[in-house]
Amino acid sequence: QVQLVESGGGLVQAGGSLELSCAASGDTFTSYTMGWFRQAPGKERELAAAITSAGATFYIDSVKGRFTISRDNAKNTVSLRMNRLNSEDTAVYYCAAKTGWFTTKEVLYTNWGQGTQVTVSS
Repeated sequence: QVQLVESGGGLVQAGGSLELSCAASGDTFTSYTMGWFRQAPGKERELAAAITSAGATFYIDSVKGRFTISRDNAKNTVSLRMNRLNSEDTAVYYCAAKTGWFTTKEVLYTNWGQGTQVTVSS
């Protein structure tokens, strides 16, 4: 099992940028598809972006062109660069991992970080 620790959240003005990082430890990082989920107040948690061990990426429509997910398999980290942030991006962001191929199904992600708050002020 892999342990995940997120960092990089905070308060940013609309139009600004933030970069989230997730450090993984305890297992073979390259075995995992990594995802960034987010949960806004009063809403269900959703998968915002994901990246497979081979580097294939997925984004939900609302973040395409603004967010970039990347991973460094040598450092066991996955990052989420978020540009042109708006109030709808305000949420707790969670790093998550699953072995094998990509899926949007939250229940199949077996390992989770503690979450980091991103607040976008207008």
